[in-house]
Amino acid sequence: MTHDILGQATSLPAGAALDSWNATQMAFLAHGAATPTHLGATLAAAPGFALGHAVKGMFNILMGRRELMQTATEALAAARAADPGTPREGQIVDALGLWLAGDVSGALNRFETVLAAHPTDTLTLKLDHALRFVMGDAAGMRRMIEAALPAYDAGHPARGYVLGCHAFALEETGAYDGAQRAGQRALELCPDDAWGLHAVAHVHDMTADAAGGLRWLDGREAAWAHCNNFRYHVWWHKALMHLDLGQTDAVLALYDGEIRKDRTDDYRDISNATSLLMRLELDGVSVGDRWSELADLSAERTEDGCLVFADLHYMLALVSQNRTRAISTLMGRLHRDARTQASQMHRAMEKPGLSAAAGLEAFGESRFDIAFLNLLQARKTMQLAGGSHAQRDIFERLTIDSGIRAGFLDEAERVLDERTAKRAGKSDGYAAVRRALIARGRDAACAGRVPAE
Repeated sequence: MTHDILGQATSLPAGAALDSWNATQMAFLAHGAATPTHLGATLAAAPGFALGHAVKGMFNILMGRRELMQTATEALAAARAADPGTPREGQIVDALGLWLAGDVSGALNRFETVLAAHPTDTLTLKLDHALRFVMGDAAGMRRMIEAALPAYDAGHPARGYVLGCHAFALEETGAYDGAQRAGQRALELCPDDAWGLHAVAHVHDMTADAAGGLRWLDGREAAWAHCNNFRYHVWWHKALMHLDLGQTDAVLALYDGEIRKDRTDDYRDISNATSLLMRLELDGVSVGDRWSELADLSAERTEDGCLVFADLHYMLALVSQNRTRAISTLMGRLHRDARTQASQMHRAMEKPGLSAAAGLEAFGESRFDIAFLNLLQARKTMQLAGGSHAQRDIFERLTIDSGIRAGFLDEAERVLDERTAKRAGKSDGYAAVRRALIARGRDAACAGRVPAE
């Protein structure tokens, strides 16, 4: 039996299909834009390759678009109609079926079974990592990577990518020093490991070291230039660093020149854009008409219902443009999905989805007391929305700012203190400004007057 580039037994014979499959896997690990091209070539050369169809289905689910769920369903049918291949390949096909049925835990259990027997199956490890990230399972990400990592010797071609995943999992669980070391080593082994590079950028964000983050990213653009839309996300990180340093002209230049250069409607790209514009506006920066195209795109995605993380970022765009009809449609769909409780994804629509969305709607209407109370409630389970600490931080900021504007100064300060504690006790530019606002509010209250805006 032949083996692939990662050392796994494969049902593909040596030749063009296997070469394309190897290229698919390595491109996927690097977030390469060529991944679907290589996968297409694999399936063209080997249309009966069940694992290839299963991976196609999983890639489509991860896009978070309702219309692509049909494509994923068709991929599952093609995988099941094909020769099941090796037992490992058959288990991954089963994982796709469970995932499509809404049984995310079942899919993850299948991945875990595969990895227990094949720890150097980096494709499955990365898929497990991606799904746990979407589900907000940072502890699970770290556990799975650390269970597999000892099997990767110095000569394994994917060791750097696994270290990059480890770096991100360490950062998301608060082990910042270890995350930085792992991410740096990942780049040394795999210079195109954009995930590892971005994990180190996260460390700089979480330790209030924006200047150090810029030094880390500057000159390493080649590590993410080859990427799919993930490259926009790395530019977003760079923009956050400039924002923390008060360099808003640089932020807007990156927004226009890189982050929204292509104006896609991918939820990940919209989340980059909406969260950045909202950060700018919270800091008093005019963003001009940049919200308009995001609101137009978001209004078309209100019925998706694939990921609450996406829904909340669509809501950011809609409330910022006062798109009342689309807001009502999105809120109604969230309520329907929350009532079904059909899957873990739907349960996230209820908690934190409903409270968070209601808070965002109230914020857009300047009902800051209602916004604060709803966002504070959502905050208890916001991790379940998925994404990273850095991505969810926009909801932390909105919670704090709503509290300050509503006059809930003590409560807002407690949230700010908890935010700072998660960030290695370091205070960033945002926190410093809000502490000053809270102090001014208290001084004004003591003087018996309302502080000026």
